[in-house]
Formats: sequence, C-alpha cells, structure tokens
Amino acid sequence: MVDTNTGFLKGQFLMAMPGLVDPNFVQSVICISDHTPDGAVGIVINRVHSLLSAGDIFEELKIEFIQKMSSVPIHIGGPVHVGEIFILHGPPFGWKGCLEITPTLYMSNTIDILEAIAGGKGPDSFIISIGCAGWRPGQLEAEIKENVWLTGEAIEDVIFKVPFATRWEESMKRIGINPELLSDQAGHA
Repeated sequence: MVDTNTGFLKGQFLMAMPGLVDPNFVQSVICISDHTPDGAVGIVINRVHSLLSAGDIFEELKIEFIQKMSSVPIHIGGPVHVGEIFILHGPPFGWKGCLEITPTLYMSNTIDILEAIAGGKGPDSFIISIGCAGWRPGQLEAEIKENVWLTGEAIEDVIFKVPFATRWEESMKRIGINPELLSDQAGHA
C-alpha cells in the first residue's frame, strides 16, 4: 500500500499483475529498497541466475570463501546496474554501505559484507543479487495506476524462507489475493 503521508513505497513488495509481459518482470516480486521524489529502486526476489553461484562471484572478485558458501544462488535483481552486486539481508547491520529498508531489513553493496558472507560470517538471512530494478521520478506511481503492480508489506519470511519459485504466489496470498483468480485485463472505475 502507498504510504499516504509520503506517497512512497520503501519497505513494500511490488507483485506483478498477470498482464505484465515484460520478460524482466513476469510474475516478479520486488522488494522496494528506496523510493524518493527522484525515483525508486528495488530487488527482484524471485529470479535466480541459472548459471552463476556465489562461488563464481567470489572467484571473480578474488575473495576467499568457505566451500559451503560457494553454492549460494545468485538472484537476478533486475535489469538496471547489472554489473553491480546488491545484498538484501537481515541483521547484523554494521556494514559500510547499509541502507535501511525496514528496521529488520537492509540492503548493502559493499565488499565487507560480501567477504563476511564468503567466510560464513555474514548475516544469517540474505540474498545476493546482480542488478536491480529502477524507476525514474513518477514512473512507478504511474505503473501502479495502470494496474501493473499490486503492493503489500515486504515480508522477510517470503524473501528468505519461501522457495524462490513460489514467492510470487505466496506474496499474493499474504495480501489476501488468490493469484489463480487474477485477470490480465485492467479495469478503471
């Protein structure tokens, strides 16, 4: 739901409506990390890269890692800044570049958190993504008015515990929507 005091969606999920056919966002769930008058940014939480794992990233960046961390999946966070790494995570929050999303959910993209994760000393709950989703000023608000997205509170259990392949359906159910009953036709009252 849009915050009526600020109009911004930081700390919310965007869930793609069935009519959204952009291959980057079909049945996607995006955790909005920041939303200001300058635009919005978020991380797609239900797309996993089929060819990359954390071990590949650690090797590319020459970061030492323990074996159990090598198979951590890499999410496709969106089609913007595809050469950058973003980490959506729970506590602890003392990393150099932490951006608070909610009091218990942050986004970081600095080497210190990546090194800690590689060594098994990072946050207990996290997803590593390459790229993010972004909107210019007013674009996201316009898309919501056009019935492209549903919104709801970002739920950490969905981000970190629900299998990525079912996060869209689970996110819809958590806001009281049966995804099987959604139409791909937009209506305006």
